[in-house]
Amino acid sequence: MMRLFILLAGIALAATACNEVKSSYELPILGRKEYVEREVNGETVTDTLYHTIAPFEFVDQDSAIITNATFNNQVYVADFFFTSCPTICPVMKQQMLRVYEAYKNDPEVAIISHTIDPTHDTVAVLKSFAEKLGVESSKWHFVTGDKDKIYDIGENSYMVVANEDENAPGGYIHSGAFLLVDQKGRIRQVYDGTVPEQVDVLINDIKRLTKKK
Repeated sequence: MMRLFILLAGIALAATACNEVKSSYELPILGRKEYVEREVNGETVTDTLYHTIAPFEFVDQDSAIITNATFNNQVYVADFFFTSCPTICPVMKQQMLRVYEAYKNDPEVAIISHTIDPTHDTVAVLKSFAEKLGVESSKWHFVTGDKDKIYDIGENSYMVVANEDENAPGGYIHSGAFLLVDQKGRIRQVYDGTVPEQVDVLINDIKRLTKKK
């Protein structure tokens, strides 16, 4: 299922990765779907239930409780990292900083970065990390919490790799994906957070969801 999801996301992303994108283009809704039938005035109507991010509760760099409700009426970008990551995380954070700078004054857009090393990445460590990047916690939440819950939401809600691996550099393995989530908690696109050109597309696609040109 995960491989199929990533494949479909990659195909959809390739379709958007052009220099000029038509304003009428609608981003896909990614993930599993369920079809539920109900009766309306004696007729059978089929509703489509889309995959959404499961309920969560984490703590950010200001010790604030962050839940799904934190992002009510917002579009947000999610990723997974750890502060001592020796490989792709520094690149990802510089690319996410571009997203932050593009939308730092837009109240309809937010960012959430989940650490996959909560033992080391305490609130204080995340606070220091955010301060070094020079970002505001009200816009970009660096969150920690129960390890199993972090891994679960990564693999089952965002459908990306996020776990411990003693054979991986730094002892953890995670996706370099940036995930664009809409106001209803649905994943609308996946981008490679290590590739500047794909982050360019992400920055543009956010406008589609906020209906801003």
